[in-house]
Order: sequence, then C-alpha cells, then structure tokens
Amino acid sequence: MAVTTDIVATWRRPGTVMRRLLSMGRREDRALAMLIAACLVIFVAQWPRLSREAFFDPSVPLEARLGGALLGWLFIAPLMAYAVAAIGHLLALIVKGKGSWYSSRLALFWSLLSTSPAFLFYGLVAGFIGPGIEQSLAGGLLLIAFLAIWGLCLREAEREPEAGA
Repeated sequence: MAVTTDIVATWRRPGTVMRRLLSMGRREDRALAMLIAACLVIFVAQWPRLSREAFFDPSVPLEARLGGALLGWLFIAPLMAYAVAAIGHLLALIVKGKGSWYSSRLALFWSLLSTSPAFLFYGLVAGFIGPGIEQSLAGGLLLIAFLAIWGLCLREAEREPEAGA
C-alpha cells in the first residue's frame, strides 16, 4: 500500500497497519526513512508558527528560527526518537512484552509519521491563529492522537517475538 493510504488506515485501525508493517520483515532502512520523513514533515509544520513569531518579534530573524528548527527536527529529534523507542521497549518488557528493539522503534517511528498530518494542522493553527484556546485545543488533540496511536502500535509490536530475532 501507499504510505498515504497506510496513514489514513492507521487512524482507523493502527494495530492492523502495524501488524502488516512488521510482517514485511526487519528493514532498518525503512524504519529510518519513516523517522526522517516524519521529522521533515514536522519541521515544515513549524514554518507558519516561526514566521508569525518572527513577524511579531523581529529581534530574531526568521532564518535563524528556521535554522534552529532544522537542527532540532532533522538532527537532534531522530536521536531522541531512538532513545524514546528504547525506553518504550524497556517499559514493555516490564509488562511482559515479547517484541524486539526493532519492533519498538518501528511502532514509534510509524506513529510519528502517521500523525504528521495532525502536526501540519497544529502548525497552521499556531501560525494563523496564534496563542490561545484554539492552539491549546489543537495541541491537546495532537498529543492525544499521537499517544493513542503509539500505544496501540506498541502493543501490537510487543505482542509476539519478531521472527529471527
């Protein structure tokens, strides 16, 4: 299936999509591509907010703000995602999870990519409406959606041991 079709399907049945991704076999390159794509989309989602901030506070130019966001989302966030995935797997092991380090990474990386449209929506709200109840509501819904999808994907990833692991 196309990635966009899988993203839409994940919002309906995350466990089913996660099961199919895991059945494709262990592919670190695919998992890393998902993570980089998610981080790239989230970086782009920051542009409206950063533009608004630069307009209202010109002491820090837009280029500097974009450079900081680029560094954060494309260089630091992927490293942090690996750490968060490892912590997720360790927590799953405490509750008798049977998955692998790879399946835990795939669950987190796919969850980030599948919620990237919500990150884009949040970026638009933050950029065009600005701080307020609307931005808080969009951010809260984004957080709930991400945690729910990640939790369901991680549950599926930790359900069975990976073949060959």
